[in-house]
Amino acid sequence: MAFMCATGKHRKPGRVKRTTAQAAGVAALTTTGVIGTLAASPALAAGNTAEQTGLTPVVAVSEGVADEIDAQAAAQQQAAEQRAAEAAAAKAAAERAQRIRAEKVRAAREAERKLLNTFVAPIAHSYVSTAYQASSSLWSSGAHTGIDFHAASGTAVHAVGSGTVVSAGWGGAYGNQVVIRMADGMYTQYGHLSSIGVTVGQKVVPGRQIGLSGATGHVTGPHLHFEVRTTPEYGSDVDPVAYLRKHGVNV
Repeated sequence: MAFMCATGKHRKPGRVKRTTAQAAGVAALTTTGVIGTLAASPALAAGNTAEQTGLTPVVAVSEGVADEIDAQAAAQQQAAEQRAAEAAAAKAAAERAQRIRAEKVRAAREAERKLLNTFVAPIAHSYVSTAYQASSSLWSSGAHTGIDFHAASGTAVHAVGSGTVVSAGWGGAYGNQVVIRMADGMYTQYGHLSSIGVTVGQKVVPGRQIGLSGATGHVTGPHLHFEVRTTPEYGSDVDPVAYLRKHGVNV
């Protein structure tokens, strides 16, 4: 004899029936991929029981998959640590390069400062043969506007300090001459040269050879006429000995 469930209120399915239905539902969800979404749901993960959700927890991760996940996590961690180490090394290298550049700039500035404060005699191992302001009819002004250094023809003549050549050529009574604007704004003149070794606009440093001594112009014999001026023009002369001694040159 067959029994039919009466219409109207229905009785709650028995435990066996519910379990069977839930297992079937889980199998279906697993097939469609929904079970992963449900497992990740905060509502389900917050402590809802299988009885509350109506789902039977049938998903398990195999030991091989877990090992693979651990390996991936370890590789990612290692890669992150390597990137951090590389970034730190790059930062250290950049800072080191910056320090080196700064040290080079400081060294260059120090070398330039030292060069600007370095002076030498225009003729090495020589002496002053005619003093500044010495009186004689040999000079149109009646007095010597510079000092003469004893030197045979062809002796090397040097720039006494750092500066820029503003004149290089014939200077009338001075013969072949070179005039240099010094770094301190003063002008030095080198007269009676037998040859000139620099050009106008050229930068010179202390000790740079600018020509050879001689006897060109109005002279009685070979020597170097050396002047210090406040301008490049004749008549603005100052004491050359005092100027050189001020800069540490013993003449």
